[in-house]
Amino acid sequence: MAEAVRVPGLEGVPVLGSLFDLKADSLRTYERARQRHGDVVRISAGPPGLRAELYCVFSAEGAQRVLASEAANFRKDNAFYQEVRDSFGNGLLTSQDADYLRQRRLVQPLFTRKRVDGYAAAVAAETGSTLAAWAEARDGIVDVSAEMMHLALRAVSRILFGADVDATVDVVDRCFPVITDYVLRRGYSPANLPRTWPTPGNRRAATALDELYAVCDAIIAQRLGAAPHAQAEGEDLLTLLAGARGEDDATFDPAELRDQVLVFLLAGHETTATSLTFALHLLGRHPEEQARAREEVRSALGGRLPEAGDLERLPYLTRVLKEAMRLYPAAPVIGRKAVAATEIDGHTVPAGADVIVAPWVTHRHPRYWSDPERFDPDRFAPEAEAGRHRYAWFPFGGGPRACIGQHFSMLESVIALAMLLRAYEFEALDREVPVSAGITLRAEGPARCRIRRLEG
Repeated sequence: MAEAVRVPGLEGVPVLGSLFDLKADSLRTYERARQRHGDVVRISAGPPGLRAELYCVFSAEGAQRVLASEAANFRKDNAFYQEVRDSFGNGLLTSQDADYLRQRRLVQPLFTRKRVDGYAAAVAAETGSTLAAWAEARDGIVDVSAEMMHLALRAVSRILFGADVDATVDVVDRCFPVITDYVLRRGYSPANLPRTWPTPGNRRAATALDELYAVCDAIIAQRLGAAPHAQAEGEDLLTLLAGARGEDDATFDPAELRDQVLVFLLAGHETTATSLTFALHLLGRHPEEQARAREEVRSALGGRLPEAGDLERLPYLTRVLKEAMRLYPAAPVIGRKAVAATEIDGHTVPAGADVIVAPWVTHRHPRYWSDPERFDPDRFAPEAEAGRHRYAWFPFGGGPRACIGQHFSMLESVIALAMLLRAYEFEALDREVPVSAGITLRAEGPARCRIRRLEG
């Protein structure tokens, strides 16, 4: 085996390195790093003494090493994950080691395919509410980014909280942006003041966290105080989490329940909203593909509501969503910290290094994708997928920490998109929608579509 070599560095400015480039557009900075230096690149940012060094891994083979084959050597120990923990708790997204294994065992039975398929009716109901609200804008213009965020939040809140959905949606809608912006600022800053200091930013975040925690804690207390038969009859996910039992009769205590709820709210609505937003945006720019998807929906469903079993009858619509997730992955960057020095793609990544894999970049890598910026759902036809590296497309992560809600996300997205396309024709008015890498991929501008109601 050839001797591993030092990782090449992206050129930056004196003293501050690539700090301004990362702040201005981190995703394009990562793309430029791969184009100039290859599949493993070191990016330095910040002044001496506070400088951060990121080791970026862009190949599918490298992503597989970091997330799967050597996952134990790449941990969620970086500053960004600590900020997420401090705000959203130590749930499945952020926990590690024994805590993570215990939580995963308790939650896994609630995310079997059979159990998740039972949520289809809730998704269809919330999509129906969105369609009803659009009825007044018969030939109007909607911002599908804002609309899909609201739809996805309503759907995941209904599945989590059941009849208490209205008590949570407004609070989450108001508080989440404040908290996620706060986490991002602190997670990517070379130095932070303590959260306890009464700065304006700390106070705004603390107020939002207190309000969010209070509504979750109140609903959790109600669930835990319910009669045993009432809990057993409950169908919402929170009731099932409250009743989950593991080895040695292990359960979640109230604080742990809140941590799981916050993670499900965060991961369960922003990611699906991103997939739906850009599926509609891309279809709105490609009328032939939109017509093909709509014809499949009408042929498979007629006029009835979609059900979980219909996913197999909608293969082209599924390809549309996969292609939207390729071009706009909801988790565009995934961070880890290396425990020990590791060779990746012929380069040595040192122990203690902050490491990222970037679906945003790998999903556009010309080694795996021809004409990578082109929208082409048939990239995900079975014969095309069969010849492609498993980690050329990994919007849900991979390895032992792969997203537990992958099937739920696909179920929700296919059902909602099928109903939307059957009812409306979409014409994208914004050719490009600017995006940035937050906790999830975020649209930085509107994704406006002119919608036209379809008869029948």
